[in-house]
Amino acid sequence: RLERWGATSWMGAIESKVQAILGEDDKDRRMTLFNEACSIFKQFENVESTSILEMALWKRKLKSGWKNDDGGGTNKRQALDRGECRCVCGSNAVIPNVASFLGIR
Repeated sequence: RLERWGATSWMGAIESKVQAILGEDDKDRRMTLFNEACSIFKQFENVESTSILEMALWKRKLKSGWKNDDGGGTNKRQALDRGECRCVCGSNAVIPNVASFLGIR
């Protein structure tokens, strides 16, 4: 799965943990290393999932082309640039709530 994400640094961390597990003779220590590897992998998945959610919100905002008019509370159809869409896509409000709901810290 990690290759699909293009996360080579994450692959290195996981490969290192797997090598440590394979090189360990003590069963209890192997189990501890395995649990650590699973925890690290879960953390990587959480980071990646929030990034994907942010990109989806950003894309939705780009496609909508709607911009809030701060003056009278109405919306206007305007061409939004990528940077502006990223700032006003709502990810700063959505992602913390979704992460909290999913138990992601």
